[in-house]
Amino acid sequence: MRESVIYQDIQQEKALSIVMRLLRRKVGTVPPAQLLKIQALDSTQLDDLAEAVLDFSDLSDLEAWLAQN
Repeated sequence: MRESVIYQDIQQEKALSIVMRLLRRKVGTVPPAQLLKIQALDSTQLDDLAEAVLDFSDLSDLEAWLAQN
């Protein structure tokens, strides 16, 4: 079951939802350009971003992270 495309899509959506909630609390509204980049991340990158958000202080930290990843 974990190998199914549907299961992976659901997991990806959950990870994206969590990352977006963390980002809104940490840096405020995420601009559309950055949102598109975040939506294009795979599940491993979303996990990495979720961890990195803990160290962000403002939107420029997100922009820098996206530029590096």
